[in-house]
Amino acid sequence: MVSYQIYDEASGAVVPFVPLREGEVSIYHCGLTVQAAPHLGHIRKEVVFDVLRRWLQASGYKVRIVANVTDIDDKILTKSAAAGLEWYELAYAVELQLHRAYQSLGCLPPTYEPRATGHIPEMIDMISRLVDAGHAYAAADGSGDVYFDVKSWPTYGELTRQRVDDMAPAEDSDPRGKRDPRDFALWKGHKPDEPATASWPSPWGPGRPGWHLECSVMAIKYLGEGFDIHGGGLDLRFPHHENEQAQARAAGYPFAKYWMHNAFVTMAGEKMSKSLGNGALVTEVTAQYPPRAVRLYLTAPHYRSAIELSSESLAEATAQLSRIDAYLARVGVLDDGPVDFDFTDLPVAFTAAMDDDMSTPAAVAVLFDTIRAGHKALDGGDVNAADDATKAVRAMLHVLGLDPGDPEWADAASASNARASEALDGLMGLVLDQRAAARQAKDWATADAIRDRLNSLGITVDDSPTGARWTL
Repeated sequence: MVSYQIYDEASGAVVPFVPLREGEVSIYHCGLTVQAAPHLGHIRKEVVFDVLRRWLQASGYKVRIVANVTDIDDKILTKSAAAGLEWYELAYAVELQLHRAYQSLGCLPPTYEPRATGHIPEMIDMISRLVDAGHAYAAADGSGDVYFDVKSWPTYGELTRQRVDDMAPAEDSDPRGKRDPRDFALWKGHKPDEPATASWPSPWGPGRPGWHLECSVMAIKYLGEGFDIHGGGLDLRFPHHENEQAQARAAGYPFAKYWMHNAFVTMAGEKMSKSLGNGALVTEVTAQYPPRAVRLYLTAPHYRSAIELSSESLAEATAQLSRIDAYLARVGVLDDGPVDFDFTDLPVAFTAAMDDDMSTPAAVAVLFDTIRAGHKALDGGDVNAADDATKAVRAMLHVLGLDPGDPEWADAASASNARASEALDGLMGLVLDQRAAARQAKDWATADAIRDRLNSLGITVDDSPTGARWTL
């Protein structure tokens, strides 16, 4: 096993990583609240934890990684109502978009991906446990809400190194029925204007779980009462992860040993978010730039450093990818299948960088140094040195999730081709509608011109009593 070093949130220092179980690592990271299509800010977290997983597996660990889907939430209810959809229709549609987004960037799927709505009984059990222990209470106003009592847990605030008395309640916090404005909801009583389907029976009346509770319950169910790493975007550190840790430990569970947070993707210095309207959707960005270049753009900076999104930075990542692929093409492995990975092929400097709290900037620098060494060896006719460099390059690309021969990129290409086929179907429908309109108006010149233009592109149009059909 390699001696991995990880940033420790509690101490603010990089410390040796010691997993709870020898040879195994358990990771939970908070997935998307499926209210809108994922942007690069969301998907950076997927890429960060994908690289961590690949590195720990390359180092000899068996890795289990669970990422939840929050499929019931205030925002989902609001947005689905505005769109005229059932809340679960919207949630499922966005969940599929999330899957396509991380697949398009070569991410391995999680070991398991639970949905919040599939774990209501376990959530009710944890709330009951907290109520019985004196750490939670049902609101006295008859709303059916249940809150965690932050003052009842002496170490509340330890993750973010804050004191309760120094904390201000969230601006959008509803003080209704709370003993303290900083108490947070474990259970939300059903409201008359909410769909009946967004409500489950409980000892406190019909309702639904609070967001913070959902993740704690699913992490414990699938990774055990104590597990190694819990993470997500930096914006989740407080209050979400602080609340998760407090309620889980107050319920008697050790919970996460280490916490790991990736920094934001920013635009004009502001965090990328749906609410600010400055999110670059993954589908839009990967339509303009090669998906592997987008992954390189997200991977190259240190995960704790913010990334500024710009066309220049994405163009630079595309140029860097071209340098990588030019070398792979020169040595004749660009179109090879999966790499025959061997940890011993990795340069010592690369392993040292990755072991240092996943320092990808230094690791990527080693990658390009090795590519330059490979070119130099080829220029000098040193076949053995070039072969060693090529093995090292492909091993590093595999760890970073950038090797074009990895199966994930074949899956991504297949998904991309499927989307292109859907787009072509739609475009052809528009063109044939235009041709049909011209024929209806007896504008034979325009109708024939459209057909001739399609024929020149290799597309054959056949007219039938039921309408025109096209084949490629």
